[in-house]
Amino acid sequence: MLRPPLLPVLALLAAPAVHAGAPPAAAKTSPAPALSPEAERWWGHVRFLASDAMQGRDTGSEEYRKAAAYVSEQLAALGVKPAAGDSYLQEMELVSRRLVEEHSRLALVRNGKETPLVLGTDAIISSRSGETGTVDAPLVFVGYGLSVPEAGHDDFAGLDLQGKVAVLLHGGPSSIAGPLRAHHASSAERTKALKKAGAVGVIVLQNPKHLEVPWSRVAGARKKPAMQFADPSLNEGQGMKIAVTFNAERTEQLFAGSPHRYKDILALADADKPLPRFELPVRLKARAEFVNAPVKSANVVGVLPGSDPVLAKEYVVLSAHLDHVGVGEPVKGDRIYNGAMDNATGVAAVLEVARALQAAKPKRSVLFALVTGEEKGLLGSKYLSARPPVPTENMVADFNLDMFLPLFPLKQLMGLGQEESTLGTALRQVTAEHEVKLVEDPDPNQMRFIRSDQYSFILKGVPALAFKFGFDKGSPEEKIFKTWYMDRYHAPSDDLAQPMDKQGAAEFVRLLAGLTRTVADAPERPRWNADSFFRRFDTTGSRGGALLTP
Repeated sequence: MLRPPLLPVLALLAAPAVHAGAPPAAAKTSPAPALSPEAERWWGHVRFLASDAMQGRDTGSEEYRKAAAYVSEQLAALGVKPAAGDSYLQEMELVSRRLVEEHSRLALVRNGKETPLVLGTDAIISSRSGETGTVDAPLVFVGYGLSVPEAGHDDFAGLDLQGKVAVLLHGGPSSIAGPLRAHHASSAERTKALKKAGAVGVIVLQNPKHLEVPWSRVAGARKKPAMQFADPSLNEGQGMKIAVTFNAERTEQLFAGSPHRYKDILALADADKPLPRFELPVRLKARAEFVNAPVKSANVVGVLPGSDPVLAKEYVVLSAHLDHVGVGEPVKGDRIYNGAMDNATGVAAVLEVARALQAAKPKRSVLFALVTGEEKGLLGSKYLSARPPVPTENMVADFNLDMFLPLFPLKQLMGLGQEESTLGTALRQVTAEHEVKLVEDPDPNQMRFIRSDQYSFILKGVPALAFKFGFDKGSPEEKIFKTWYMDRYHAPSDDLAQPMDKQGAAEFVRLLAGLTRTVADAPERPRWNADSFFRRFDTTGSRGGALLTP
């Protein structure tokens, strides 16, 4: 496909947003403090990428290509060289996959009586996995559905799942470390374990304690198509005939007549006690029909060459996803899912770090990767790691920016992955210099370590970190953080009108630039810690992984 023309981007910048809840113009208010030039530049990128004109930057859309052209233009102006041959665009072939809901159905069969389920109300059928066809199979509750040999935990041990549908509760026991729990709960690992046990399908139950978004938004999103690679060798997590997610308010019907009720299962999970595993006295009868269509999209990749003739052959990667979810079901009359926090903020931060590094002249090279299809299952970063523009064994670290959530001043920073590699040492050093407190993920059951693009690099052996503004338990900041997810995550209200701490975002950019310089200029490349599970994915031995095998 031809490279899209560069845009006259300044003419397309949206007007500055007004915070939600701002007083009317006639009211007397104190003027907002002036932003620093750094914050203004960062906000200018966010305004462009999250404007209504960009229509939510859906993967493969014309608006996504405009966003990619804008980012390419910015990188070129900052002295960053193309990394996809003579282009910034790494093109890929994808397949859009949509459930034909009018030809699909779910029902529960108990004692020969069939009870239809209402799609969107009781449950949804996933478009990301599953096959066109029918399923009629008994159900087995398998606890969390985790098989974690490293922790001596196997929810499938002793169960007969051959030809059956596994029913599992999202989450996992605290006895399994958060990143390890997240890895084995990933689509690829869980599907592998389910297939090995003989299951033909899976039903995922929600735990209301860990819900990030209301069911209405989950149900609305079901109408958006999923995507896969056109090259089947790149697709993971396939093999289930049917994959279903149940509405928490409708789940109790699955457990009718069984020795345990859904509310009892939740009580055990919330108390962090072992979950029972048992057959349910009910069958699932399902039919699903999917239609496919070809899609093309592209990553934007550029490189800032290192200043040291030897270390320049190694790369620190800064990644962020450029896509969002496009136009969807209306919420309060708004159908544009702008994706300001998710992830115009992260892309803007990467661009401003590129600006800072241009003058700093780091010794190692820096690879900037603004990737597509993250919302479709980390597709862009998976493609980048499978078809790398530079050798993956020469990538020494990945710093991933995905909705780092500048919702309040930067006083604490959540460093996902800090305990896994020597990158944690560098992060502690830099946060101390910036007088920012480094904190851990307060809710490991959200599986944040595997839910964004850093995970694609980790599986290639590259040590990685991801970031969010942090907070203390029970603090006003925690309430703001959780409320944002419930009200704005994957909603049209993730737009330019929402409150953001723009100065805090600029401070984070300075911190990230300092971290990147620290790692890029260090004599030794980062290494996995000796006790890190993820060490095994480094097959080169150059990052501390020679002693372990997958």
